[in-house]
Amino acid sequence: MDSAVKPQGCTNLKLRQLMRRVAQHYDAEVGKTGLKGTQYSLLSYVLKLGPVRPVDLAREMQITPSTLTRNLRPLIEAGWVELGPGADQRSRTVRVTRAGREKRQEAQRRWRVAQEGINQLLGPRRVVELHGLIDECLGLLSPLPHEDAGA
Repeated sequence: MDSAVKPQGCTNLKLRQLMRRVAQHYDAEVGKTGLKGTQYSLLSYVLKLGPVRPVDLAREMQITPSTLTRNLRPLIEAGWVELGPGADQRSRTVRVTRAGREKRQEAQRRWRVAQEGINQLLGPRRVVELHGLIDECLGLLSPLPHEDAGA
């Protein structure tokens, strides 16, 4: 560690502030479709991986199964996602419905507007640098012990 550099302030707070601001930007665009940004992400994951077991979906998204269940509920109620039978009687799979595919396609257009807006506001070079720094930091931060338990 460079002893000449001494970070000031709370890294957690700074990251949360940035995340809230970025999420507001995306939610303003994607929200025009009736989806929250988090719902768009979930719908995209289910489309990409589905039909997929909930436990595998939660692991891929790096969220807890209870968070996944809570976040799936509104998508199921809207008819965009459905739970179906799995490989055996005890298991279930999550899949996107036809209406969900259409909703995701509509939201994807709004997501692109949001992404282009972020690129314009921050500048493409800064966005690329930010992505690199985030990826590097994620690689350096080992998973918390409770995150490894379910994997």
